[in-house]
Amino acid sequence: MTPEEILAAPPRVLSQQQREHYFSQGYVCLESFLPADVLAEMVAVTAEFVDASRSETKPGAVFDIGPGHGPERPVLRRLKRPDDQHEAYWRFAKGLIADMAADLAGPDVVFHHAKLNFKWFDESDSVKWHQDIQFFPHTNYNVFTIGCYLADTDMQNGPLAVLPGSHLGPLYDQYDQSGSWAGCLQPQDAAAIDMSKAAYLTGPAGSITIHNCRTVHYSPASKSPLPRPLLLNCYSAADAKAYTAHPDPSSHTYEVVRGSAARWAAHDPRPCLLPPDWSGGYSSIFAAQAGEDG
Repeated sequence: MTPEEILAAPPRVLSQQQREHYFSQGYVCLESFLPADVLAEMVAVTAEFVDASRSETKPGAVFDIGPGHGPERPVLRRLKRPDDQHEAYWRFAKGLIADMAADLAGPDVVFHHAKLNFKWFDESDSVKWHQDIQFFPHTNYNVFTIGCYLADTDMQNGPLAVLPGSHLGPLYDQYDQSGSWAGCLQPQDAAAIDMSKAAYLTGPAGSITIHNCRTVHYSPASKSPLPRPLLLNCYSAADAKAYTAHPDPSSHTYEVVRGSAARWAAHDPRPCLLPPDWSGGYSSIFAAQAGEDG
């Protein structure tokens, strides 16, 4: 469906103005959106996983841990596939957030993946400028990620930042000069970004961020000793079909969460950079950008 067709239908959760902002700017931010009881459950469940990660000694199938991780000072960078790790995360992904996804994808919505990213007080925890769709190309670009801050987030603890309108611009090469996957813009492309135009998406715990798969985005390093968890759920319109291996599929990958499965794929003529073959496994964007994947 085109943006015009999607906008012609009445919204379920978002306002019409918020939907229009998403389609014109490639993102939208909703402060203090999540109901208090839902937020409390997400925070409590997440705390359990942070504690569980303390005994981990190396990155694995569930936890991506960073250098210096240990029982006294966990450096949990990512909880992988949270929708498979606890029912509360899956209820969240297929509930209110899926209604929000239908306001942007159209009535037929497919779940792609979830992840729970953390920031810890570490100058290495920045995420470099990148676009998402090169990780998982689809036949069209009606693919987006809905994030929820599980802690108050301001400029001190590494908020998500986007480049407004960049979803309408080019896709960038996210391999390095040697031809290895880097998961970020090449240095010369990142250096050309006008940082004065970056929009930093801040807000209290329970705030929602949404960005299109083509939107250029990053997050600066945290300056706070407290962790900043951001729960991310990615969705696509049902007529946007993936044509490369999924980087990290869960048991819910490609599940229809609203409406019906598509019988026809819609094709956007704009090309997309192909990622490496993920069928052998994937660690995380943190590992790729740090060169830990080799």
